[in-house]
Amino acid sequence: MNLNIAHLYPNLLNIYGDRGNIICLKNRCQWRGIKVKVTSVSINDKLITNSHDLYFGGGGQDRQQMIVADDLQKKKKTLKQEADRGVPMLTVCGTYQLFGHYFKAEDGTKIPGISIFDAYTIASHQRKIGNIVVNVNDQWSMVNGQIVGFENHSGNTFLSNVTLPLGKVLKGFGNNGKDKTEGAIYKNVFGSYLHGPLLPKNPHFADLLIKKALEVKYKKKITLKPLDDTLEWQAHKTAATKSSRFSVFFSSL
Repeated sequence: MNLNIAHLYPNLLNIYGDRGNIICLKNRCQWRGIKVKVTSVSINDKLITNSHDLYFGGGGQDRQQMIVADDLQKKKKTLKQEADRGVPMLTVCGTYQLFGHYFKAEDGTKIPGISIFDAYTIASHQRKIGNIVVNVNDQWSMVNGQIVGFENHSGNTFLSNVTLPLGKVLKGFGNNGKDKTEGAIYKNVFGSYLHGPLLPKNPHFADLLIKKALEVKYKKKITLKPLDDTLEWQAHKTAATKSSRFSVFFSSL
């Protein structure tokens, strides 16, 4: 088996170790004998339907987001088609925001998104920084238990009543620091504010993306070979139990 992974705007949206998610996906596939090709897709690069089996996009600063937003509109139709056919996508922070309807900056400027998520984001003066623990509801047959990560964002994301969150915040801020939601889900498209990077500390989430990508591509149920994730789960546990003093400090500013 083989997978073609598209890394969206790696030269513009890659902060807080987000590239580590690609490394994690690639390694976990190769350890199982699954061949992987990673293609960088950036400004003015053509995106063709049925060319990729899994997509990833990371976070960036407002200036980089504005550059990406304009180009993303050219790829909007293809990405929506890919999402609707069930291709897995992981979007973190900046990319997550641009997969909603819009991001409204502090000066009132609306940066348009591509509306895969029925959500919108508004900038705030409060920076939401710290370790985050999220309880992921398994009713959608997604990830069992918890996911952990690190968040650093000022945007407040709000979901519509029909958009499912990725999970409920147990520690940290999540989408907006108010309603205890974190991330969003549309079919096999996941949005999240978790950096760190997200997947190395959450091997079960990484395997979920790989499994779904293979099932969509090969149109059959896939059972992944188990890996020795002792170190990964140690990292997960450490992140989950770490002090939340930074979250408390920044929430008081």
